[in-house]
Amino acid sequence: ITQFQPDVVVLINYSAFNLRMAKWTRQHQFHNIFYISPQVWAWKEGRVKTIKTYVDKMIVILPFEKTFFKKWDYEVDYVGHPLVAVIEKFKKDHASIPPSSSTIALLPGSRRQEIQSQLPVMLKASEKFPDFNFIVARAPSIDNEFYAPFLAGYNNVKAISNETYSLLMQSRAALVTSGTATLETALFGIPEIVCYKASNVSYQIARRLVKLKYICLVNLIMDKEVVKELIQNELTAPNISLELHKLLFDPQKKERMETDYAALRNLLSEGGDASANAARIIYDSARTRLNARILK
Repeated sequence: ITQFQPDVVVLINYSAFNLRMAKWTRQHQFHNIFYISPQVWAWKEGRVKTIKTYVDKMIVILPFEKTFFKKWDYEVDYVGHPLVAVIEKFKKDHASIPPSSSTIALLPGSRRQEIQSQLPVMLKASEKFPDFNFIVARAPSIDNEFYAPFLAGYNNVKAISNETYSLLMQSRAALVTSGTATLETALFGIPEIVCYKASNVSYQIARRLVKLKYICLVNLIMDKEVVKELIQNELTAPNISLELHKLLFDPQKKERMETDYAALRNLLSEGGDASANAARIIYDSARTRLNARILK
């Protein structure tokens, strides 16, 4: 960085590294732009002081983040969410994938511990729906053999790898572990249930650190329960079966969810393509810095 002497340093996500980098680059008189804010609104809110000290411009992708930072007297740029454009392009390029009235997607997470906690309960619930096909989206970082013992004995369950978006395109509903996948599922327009269970110790610690009404991004953005969250002790096979039955056979619930999904998509696509918007802000900032150096 010191050799290249950039007009702007762009720090993307990964706050554990990038907030430390921002401090170093500021000490060396560089201009910092941070794209995709640390989740300071969820926990460690005090990190906003560090951001205000070392980050010249913050570009955010969640609409409520603009209001959150304003509370701290820190203006940020909201550009929309990049997933909107990514998923719209995928849907357009794969329009030939036929929807299925009998496919249920299972997205049990990307970490072994998550999968061990969530997947057996999801699979147990599948027993109540013998006429449906349940398809598990394997995590790319985990070998296929890890999943085999969980799937044994289920005739209406299979697993796929590296085809999550294609799976969502054809699914009638989905069971999803909390995370970005909940937002992706909503942007595909698929009715979903959020399933999450951690160890009791981890959950009790999280309850004390994280001050949020919801854990699901969809609900956080909309500031209401759009999708059902089954968390910790509520994550049981009977509860999943009950909620999944509603998604599959209650047309009013499905219609309400579709309306909320449309509102969510509009919120996240304000101003058009998020990545193009972010690039424009970064470019304008770099050009301003460059012009200032020329004038000196």
